[in-house]
Amino acid sequence: MNARGRLRVLLGAAPGVGKTYTMLEEGRRLAGEGVDVAVAVVETHGRAATAAMAEGLEVVPRRVVCHRGVDLTEMDVDAVLARRPQVALVDELAHTNAPDSRHDKRWQDVEQLLAAGIDVVSTVNIQHIESLNDVVEEITGVPQRETVPDEVLRAAEQVEVVDLAPQALRDRLAGGFVYPAERIDAALSNYFRLGNLTALRELALLWLADEVDQALRHYRDEHGIDSTWEARERVVVTLTGGPEGETLLRRGARIAARSAGGELLAVHVTSQDGLRAGNPAMLAEQRALVHKLGGTYHQVVGDDIPAALVDFAKAVNATQIVIGVSRRGRLATALTGPGIGAAIIREAGHTDVHVVNHASAGRGLTLPRMGGALTVKRRVLGFLLALVGGPALTWLLVRFRSEESITSDVLSYQLLVVLAALVGGIWPALFAAVLSGITLDFFLVEPLYTVTVGHPSHLLALALYVVIAVLVSFVVDRGARLTRSARRAAAESELLATVAGSVLRGEGAIPALVSRTREAFGLRAARLVTSAAVLACDGEPDGGDDHVTTVPVGARATLELHGDDLAASERRLLAVIVTQLEAAIEHSDLAVTAREVEPLAATDKVRSALLSALSHDLRRPLAAATAAVSGLRAARASLTDADRDELLETADESLSTLAGLVTDLLDVSRLQAGVLAVSRIAFDPADAIVPALDELDLGPDRVELDLDPDLPPVDADPVLLQRVVVNLLTNALRYTQEGQKVRLTTSTFGDHVEIRVVDHGPGIPAERRDDVFVPFQRLGDTDNTAGLGLGLALSRGFVEGMAGTLAPEDTPGGGLTMVVTLPVAEAPAADGAGPPAARPAGAATTAPTTTAPTTTEATASAKGVGAGAHPHR
Repeated sequence: MNARGRLRVLLGAAPGVGKTYTMLEEGRRLAGEGVDVAVAVVETHGRAATAAMAEGLEVVPRRVVCHRGVDLTEMDVDAVLARRPQVALVDELAHTNAPDSRHDKRWQDVEQLLAAGIDVVSTVNIQHIESLNDVVEEITGVPQRETVPDEVLRAAEQVEVVDLAPQALRDRLAGGFVYPAERIDAALSNYFRLGNLTALRELALLWLADEVDQALRHYRDEHGIDSTWEARERVVVTLTGGPEGETLLRRGARIAARSAGGELLAVHVTSQDGLRAGNPAMLAEQRALVHKLGGTYHQVVGDDIPAALVDFAKAVNATQIVIGVSRRGRLATALTGPGIGAAIIREAGHTDVHVVNHASAGRGLTLPRMGGALTVKRRVLGFLLALVGGPALTWLLVRFRSEESITSDVLSYQLLVVLAALVGGIWPALFAAVLSGITLDFFLVEPLYTVTVGHPSHLLALALYVVIAVLVSFVVDRGARLTRSARRAAAESELLATVAGSVLRGEGAIPALVSRTREAFGLRAARLVTSAAVLACDGEPDGGDDHVTTVPVGARATLELHGDDLAASERRLLAVIVTQLEAAIEHSDLAVTAREVEPLAATDKVRSALLSALSHDLRRPLAAATAAVSGLRAARASLTDADRDELLETADESLSTLAGLVTDLLDVSRLQAGVLAVSRIAFDPADAIVPALDELDLGPDRVELDLDPDLPPVDADPVLLQRVVVNLLTNALRYTQEGQKVRLTTSTFGDHVEIRVVDHGPGIPAERRDDVFVPFQRLGDTDNTAGLGLGLALSRGFVEGMAGTLAPEDTPGGGLTMVVTLPVAEAPAADGAGPPAARPAGAATTAPTTTAPTTTEATASAKGVGAGAHPHR
């Protein structure tokens, strides 16, 4: 049986970084060393350097598959298995095979080669890793349908990142080394943006770093290595649930921030029974702080707190542990020893331990609370058992007393103390111990009927008897206390989980919290009120006989609880709920304020801009027209024909400009009122582009057209689309230098059509791009022919009314590209019905997406995200 082959994967952040070239280069190196190497499949994508690197290597012929009349070529797995090279070069691990292939995915073909004992060198991009697919889509806006399961890559013997700086990759793309010229602009403006490439590069390096970290942990586990390897700074902060937690977390975060890539981990240890010694409200606040500081929160179980903390630190390969100075005073420390901190320092080994002082350190001696964990009824029963059982037992022991019965007498009284402890807790047990000790000495120890002790050893025996009785009763009482606390903790956890579930299921956060509070504490009613209104209410108050507990919630709300008074332990849980209520109220107030302020601010901004524009832009054409008409009337007889024609032309141009400005103002008012009439039909975008060129009288000397002849029809309004194209071309021509042309292209991406208007002017700073779509904004332009600054505002409104987008992008080499993205029209009905009827603005449209078989890199680069035309600057 052949040994399984080894997989080596070359990982790239994006297409074009050189993965295939590096794979072929490695193949040539191995072949030069005498290794049997064959190229199972390689995708050159027309790149000359990649094709040249493949020369001289043996290439296994591909298999031809006919799909829907198209011949597709795929890797011939059977031919590679028959050839059986030592190393097979397989490009694009995430590739989807043609239908009717043996496997659906190429990585499955590779698995078969590896099972046959053939080593494989393959390539994959970071966007094709299954676990990162959604992250990459959020970064680039491009969904990836071809993915590789993470376990396939993690099972590889070696994963290497083929790295290339983002700007260097863009330079390669602009130089034509990655894609053909017609695809360069769209690629640079969308998928290959500098920010996208930087994020993808970081994602690839982080994925590899995580893989290396897991491999290191696996190696340490296999070899039983417990010592710390400081490959990365990891700071573990121990939390007790006390007030010092915030101080420790901030100190730990500063320590982790001193080294690049440092990690912050907070850990809280609970006992085996699930009880928490700390304050749940403080732990909740500290957990939220951990996430704000960029760390992670962990909870481990262990009765030996120092051992549990040190074991956790070693498991995560921590380099430093942060603990706080003990809150116990000097007397408590002297009586019980140095405490947990000293034990952690002793067991930490080579891990550094930081002991941080804080405001709660050494607060002094506090006496333990002596209140039992049992009910009053059980404590009364315990005392009755001691009072009744003690005399009865004494009568019985005195009646059958003998010289040899002293041992059984002592054990009988000891049994009575244990029973009193089981029934009533520590105080009845102490009472029974003292009473039985006196009774034993008086009735059963020589000399009888006295409380004197004739032999010192008898005195010691009596003392030990009382001590044992106290210890037994303390253990019993402690067990009862822990049992009750465990039940309480389970109820608290269930309550918090129920509250969280109510909110997640869509219930309002404030009503859900109020309702669950009433249910959890068994109240008759619970209300959250302010001075002006009742925010939430659950249950009905029982008139004036109700006991009302009021709890402040922030500065302006109060939680009213109608029912029995809450115990101290219940108030601790209530503090957690109040914190959540306060956050929910604040969030609700912010949302309301934002909704109220947003339209007011927008209206005020538009009003101010309108007044400024009217006083500046409308006055110029109006003054010019008035002056021309006045000149005609005043000097009618003395004017020559040429002067008269010039004045008439000036008046005509000014009045035309004035009419256009008024029309734009009316359109803007319709857009803002939401009453713009949009009639969307299926039509060829060229039917709107060509009339726009005719309207502006533009020829090949000013505009370069690159229209896709196979462009599908769009679902839009042809009249509005023509106005949009006219506006965008006018703006682009205004900022295009003499001798240069404006470029207008169309293309398809998925179920959308893109219209691009490209100029090579000065461009627009990234921070000002949102301003160009605000009405009455011209970015400082004072040209009288520029209008009111409504062109782009109207264009975006028209496009969005047609369910599209309009946004600006950088032109490679300088300038601005405005991209209009419109939805593809729905396919015609099967019965041959005509195009869809006109729809109002905002009506939903859907279109099926038909994707021809493409390579993974071609799919990744084809993105053209829409939006934008040149602003009035």
